[in-house]
Amino acid sequence: NKEDTILIGVFEPMSGADKEGASLEVEGIELAHEMYPELNGKKIELIYADNNSNIDAAETAIETLISREPSFILGSYGNVYSLTAGSYINKAKIPTIAITSTNPLITKNYKYYCRVCYVDANQGSLLARYVLEDRKETKAGVLIPSGDDAALAEGTSFVDGIRARTEDDDAVTLYEHFEPDSKEYAEVLNKVRRSGVKQVMIAGDSADAVKIINQAAEMGIEVQFLGNTEWGTVEFRNALSNSVKSSSIAFVQFFAADGKEATAAVSKEKEIFLNAYAEKHGGSAEPEGAVALGYDAYCLALDALSKAPENASSKEIIDMISGPEYQFEGASGLINIDSKGDPIKTAYISTWIRDKVNTLYTLEPEE
Repeated sequence: NKEDTILIGVFEPMSGADKEGASLEVEGIELAHEMYPELNGKKIELIYADNNSNIDAAETAIETLISREPSFILGSYGNVYSLTAGSYINKAKIPTIAITSTNPLITKNYKYYCRVCYVDANQGSLLARYVLEDRKETKAGVLIPSGDDAALAEGTSFVDGIRARTEDDDAVTLYEHFEPDSKEYAEVLNKVRRSGVKQVMIAGDSADAVKIINQAAEMGIEVQFLGNTEWGTVEFRNALSNSVKSSSIAFVQFFAADGKEATAAVSKEKEIFLNAYAEKHGGSAEPEGAVALGYDAYCLALDALSKAPENASSKEIIDMISGPEYQFEGASGLINIDSKGDPIKTAYISTWIRDKVNTLYTLEPEE
């Protein structure tokens, strides 16, 4: 009976090239659904739309999903599929939460989209804060792949952050481009060595970053390389060579499984999430950040539906979420959604110690 059921749409690449990345988001959504299968006496049903890791299929999938009239849509993994769906979602006026999609245009262009992760450029700013606040370094470097606009935005925000905070236009003493998907990075790494900087951001794709880090270790170059949330995946960890030290890498995370928050109190939702995850996977298993964010996206949707006035319109719900009064405490910490649909939330700088992500520094949102 439709009257007794709340439909939540799951728009994800559940087959094709992006299936593996999407599976973490879906796992988080499904775990949250197991914990909270009802709201106000109504059963919650997840309805799935597989975009097949394909832009054309994504258009058909989102149209089919919209025809079911869900109260919320969650997803998609992969910026391109969210961008493809955006105009359909806007037209249908269905509140939608992106989970790990970091492209700024998703929320900028589509009013009904919000997200629970920081955009690309914000990650550069967070790394700049880490360099200055925790490492106490006033000089830094950046490596940017040629022809990658998203990487350029990420790198530029890092450079701008360093310069603004040091009030020194010469604070970034190394600024180099490299050819993406290369096999040999000795030339750019020799420039890193000669520059003398201790902190070097590698913008862009993690596949390039891991090769640069591995080659730097072979060459005996002792710097700390800085990167985005992709470095926190098991896939990235498995691609690192054994000669890479944990002190050689630091990356942005939106979830700290090891509990090293700045505040002593761990959120109630985080405890519920970690206990549920441990029950499923065994006590020593640690969830990846994308699982926590998938969990939070589902919980945020429920929280919004529970706080919205009866018979509230979709516009009223999305306006409420992105309003100054709305706060949501999830597994990944306190989330405030700004007027653009992007979150203001705690972030963590982490590294890999063997097969565990270890938190190095907590970055609270700046006022």
